[in-house]
Amino acid sequence: MKKAAIGSVMAMSLQEIVTSAMAAERRNAPPAAKIELKKNAVILFQGDSITDVGRKRDSTNANDAGALGHGYAFLAAGALLEKHADKTLQIYNKGISGNKVYQLAERWDADCLDLKPDVLSILIGVNDYWHTLTGGYTGTVQKYSDDYKALLTRTREKLPNVKFVIGEPFAVNGVKAVDDKWFPAFNDYRKAAREIAGSFGAVFIPYQSIFDKAQKVAPGSYWTGDGVHPSVAGASLMATAWREAVK
Repeated sequence: MKKAAIGSVMAMSLQEIVTSAMAAERRNAPPAAKIELKKNAVILFQGDSITDVGRKRDSTNANDAGALGHGYAFLAAGALLEKHADKTLQIYNKGISGNKVYQLAERWDADCLDLKPDVLSILIGVNDYWHTLTGGYTGTVQKYSDDYKALLTRTREKLPNVKFVIGEPFAVNGVKAVDDKWFPAFNDYRKAAREIAGSFGAVFIPYQSIFDKAQKVAPGSYWTGDGVHPSVAGASLMATAWREAVK
């Protein structure tokens, strides 16, 4: 009973973390386009390894458990399919590990536009900065911003009714790959993503503040194994935030 009570308190705390972060975001951000899931809606998750998480890339089927990977996209998709069983949603994950924004653009026709998503969720940016530290990448935050805007503009030209969900790039300082040298430069990528979301009327998910707040419940290493890639608990936290943002 004692363990159950502790678990209940922790669960409540996590929900409160997400709810408070999203409430603060709604107070401080421009109004985003309301997302209503219509019958047969197509929902696409896009991004890098945080979205990919070992998905089965040879499957082209919507709602395929293997093709949805093992991370937040899979968990969010499962909750959506359970809650909206009457809407026959079609959910895809096309994240690819290591991607930066320009690499999304290179595969965008096949991995986005051809699927004609009604809701497009993108989480991208950590590699656009991280690879400048470890991979010899010479891109800048200006390139990140310009490429991102061009990608969304291209998408809206082809799919004028698409609703965007933009996830904030995040990093948990003090956990393996992430240390003080990331900051404050990485914060510029977070700021750029937020500004882009506002410009395109997108729903914005403040993942950084959510992970920051989550460390009041458990240390950063509980939520992510290396400061970038979420643990099972971190993926669940992200999925909870995603559902809170689009409801």
